[in-house]
Amino acid sequence: MDTSKREAPLFQIISYTIVALIALFCLLPFIVLVAGSLSSESAVLKSGYWFWPREFSLYAYKFIFRYPAEVLNAFRLSILVTVIGTLVSLFISTMAAYVLYRREVKFRNTLAFFLFFTTLFNGGLAPFYMWITSSLHLKNTFLVLVLVPMFNVMYVLILRSFIRSSIPEALVESAKIDGAGDFRIFMQLILPLSKPALASIGLFTGLAYWNDWWTSMMFTDKAAYVTLQYLLYKMLSSINLSAAFSSHSTLIQPKETFKLALTVITTLPIAIVFPFVQKYFVKGVTIGAVKG
Repeated sequence: MDTSKREAPLFQIISYTIVALIALFCLLPFIVLVAGSLSSESAVLKSGYWFWPREFSLYAYKFIFRYPAEVLNAFRLSILVTVIGTLVSLFISTMAAYVLYRREVKFRNTLAFFLFFTTLFNGGLAPFYMWITSSLHLKNTFLVLVLVPMFNVMYVLILRSFIRSSIPEALVESAKIDGAGDFRIFMQLILPLSKPALASIGLFTGLAYWNDWWTSMMFTDKAAYVTLQYLLYKMLSSINLSAAFSSHSTLIQPKETFKLALTVITTLPIAIVFPFVQKYFVKGVTIGAVKG
């Protein structure tokens, strides 16, 4: 008994030390990232990256924000698209998962097959572009930024599995006996009990919206609908193009530090949001891990 008491603190010390080392190894790249973004371009090209800034400089950030109104407008648009798109995507995906979960829905397995089929085959880029622009007339609209990345079939199937394994069917049946309709059951029963799955899927969906530059590039040609990711992508492309055609220019373009500053700006909002959904995320990613 005394031996087990002595071994318990020792095990805790070893486990905490290992976890701390793993956390440190995960944190070091971010430290190098931030330090590099705060270094001068010439110092990075000469000495490489390090854990603190070499020749402290904010030129990369100043270069990104040299047109502040354009950057801030793209930032606001990206936040708005991410928030609205994530909420709409979660609502529609969970509703589709609930329909596929209900046993009394006819052809639900056939519907699930058709959804899964779209992950294997599609009509191609040209028909998709013509459908969005010519049939739906969504080009240069806010809706195109929300609707194009909205639906992910795998998330629907994951949500269906979560509902099936975590919410007893008897609970739904009792709500129906009490007179609740399908939509009321969905809003007041399914959604509240699906918070862990919604937090996990919502984080992945939000990341997809936040990092999406392709939709803005393909379906918009107005500055009002340029998202932050696409704006930064255009900035980086202009730097690469300028470097290719003016290799003998005396003007130093912040190419390497610009990439690091770009990464810091794009990951900072996600790093701020993640701690608030972490407890749901850890529980949600274990969906389907235990069978019973």
